[in-house]
Amino acid sequence: MKIQNIASPAPYPSPRPPLADGTKKAVSTIDRYHRCPECDAFFALPSLKRNQTANCPRCDAKVSSGRDWFISRLAAMAVAMLVLMPFAFTEPLISIRLLGVTINASLFEGIWQITRQGHPLTASMVAFCTVGAPLTLVFSLLYLFFAPRIGMNLRPILLMLQRLKEWMMLDIYLVGMAVAAIKVREFADVQVGSGLVAFLALMILSLLTLIHLNTDQLWQRFYPRMRPLISPERYRICLSCHFTSSPDNRGRCPRCHIPLRLRQRQSLQKSWAALIASIILLFPANLLPISIIYVNGARTEDTIFSGILSLAAGNIPVALVVFIASILVPLTKVTVLFGLLLSIHLRSESSIMMRMKMLRVIRWIGRWSMLDLFVIALTMSLVNRDQLLAFTMGPAAFYFGAAVILTILAVEWLDSRLMWDNTDVE
Repeated sequence: MKIQNIASPAPYPSPRPPLADGTKKAVSTIDRYHRCPECDAFFALPSLKRNQTANCPRCDAKVSSGRDWFISRLAAMAVAMLVLMPFAFTEPLISIRLLGVTINASLFEGIWQITRQGHPLTASMVAFCTVGAPLTLVFSLLYLFFAPRIGMNLRPILLMLQRLKEWMMLDIYLVGMAVAAIKVREFADVQVGSGLVAFLALMILSLLTLIHLNTDQLWQRFYPRMRPLISPERYRICLSCHFTSSPDNRGRCPRCHIPLRLRQRQSLQKSWAALIASIILLFPANLLPISIIYVNGARTEDTIFSGILSLAAGNIPVALVVFIASILVPLTKVTVLFGLLLSIHLRSESSIMMRMKMLRVIRWIGRWSMLDLFVIALTMSLVNRDQLLAFTMGPAAFYFGAAVILTILAVEWLDSRLMWDNTDVE
């Protein structure tokens, strides 16, 4: 559904806003005003049915969705995920038979191998995206279910859930598992592990939960707020909880208590800092070896690119996936983000919709660059037979992981409303 942009507020704008597909289904009466968190457009927002979504009439961002699950169903999903986690994390995901010995690879085993070989920071990156974020999701949902019964504060949990989705990477880890299996297939026979079913079930449940987790609806359910009796044009949008109102007497959002400003504070400075740091880190990430393999005592080092070339010799489609995730995506993110930041400084007014689409694309694809680290973690737990045949992580892995995380943060810190401040597009 596209909603109606209003230059001056009216209680019931006419005509009624049409649905996105142009049909004339009945739409409930427009009952509240809203500012778009991506372009700051001011419009009247209708109440939505469960199968409807509302898009900004100016930048086409999705500003509201009627699709959500009740907290009881979310808590049930959390319990199911909690039951699956011990099996998904500790049981073998894939197994190989190497030199007459069966070797199992679990998620925890890969993280432990990285830590044991002297890379605790890199191990923590893998652990957070594959174990920490899912556990945080589960306990956050359980907290939201039980805490209201004893009057506990829910704001920190709701604020965290708002930003947790992009750090959940079980689906990317599954792709990494397939790539790792193909890489070690030249050394040994690969078999499916007993924990793979639990991991697949956990991944599917987590994806369903994230799809139906509507944090805006949770905010409204737990912290309904009335707007002050002032002119609606003075309303601001809180980027933390997406509540449109005026600041309280301490300059905070009246719902989540985060400082409410016209624009995100030091957005450009933080995005530039993260972008420049990621560019610097990408040089050692691509020039230094990311993996080292020993075969009969002979040491072979692979950079990201040489590893892709060796993978292409056996399986071009898989090599293409790794190339896109490990080289094309980081370079695209850096290039696009540099152009977006530069356009803000130059006060560019052209191609604003194209720039918004590019921002949304790099926001979505950025997490897939973690694929390489997941492949290395699994391969290390599979191929580690001392000097006869061993696989270890190279120094580039830390730089690469840090660069990926910094690019994700750079996009997250960029206040896209700054791109609209010099345009007259309605």
